[in-house]
Amino acid sequence: MITQIKGRLVEKNLTNVVIDCHGVGYYINISLNTHSQIGNSEELLLFTHLHIKEDSHTLYGFVTQNERSIFRLLISISGIGPSIARTMLSSMDPHEIQKSILGENLEAIKSIKGIGLKTAQRVLIELKDKVQKIEGFDENLQSKSNTIKEETLSALEVLGYSRRQTEKVIDNIIQSHPESSIEELIKSALNKL
Repeated sequence: MITQIKGRLVEKNLTNVVIDCHGVGYYINISLNTHSQIGNSEELLLFTHLHIKEDSHTLYGFVTQNERSIFRLLISISGIGPSIARTMLSSMDPHEIQKSILGENLEAIKSIKGIGLKTAQRVLIELKDKVQKIEGFDENLQSKSNTIKEETLSALEVLGYSRRQTEKVIDNIIQSHPESSIEELIKSALNKL
């Protein structure tokens, strides 16, 4: 199995790159997340996953091992192939996917093109425990985020808003502004309710 490729960047597109490694040009499929992190430098190192089917061998490349780990977990789910996994990593960065799975944010997973309700539910059920074990994921950040969310929801309940009404709004705000304080979350939520 080809686990990484280091070489000279020959071609860079939104969905793929070509790397010249000792005279051999490797065509590697990438996500938009990886594309955004690749500079225009000559040398490039990508962690890869070789996907083998009867009629093709396809290389997928990732800037970080964390992104590759998420990709491998996603393709282990029935109904998610490499193309949909790459679309997921193009729609959300690996950390956002991990947070969505651990936070059981069904709407965030379901909002990705190609993911239906049943597949989104499978992702949450099957990957929750596995995602926590991936290196590079800060569990303290996740628990801090959950604490802030709970305190914000409680504060909004005191103000007379139902939990069901506010939870989706809070999830969306946390998704777009993960570093928000409780006060900022409450102010943003009140503007949207």
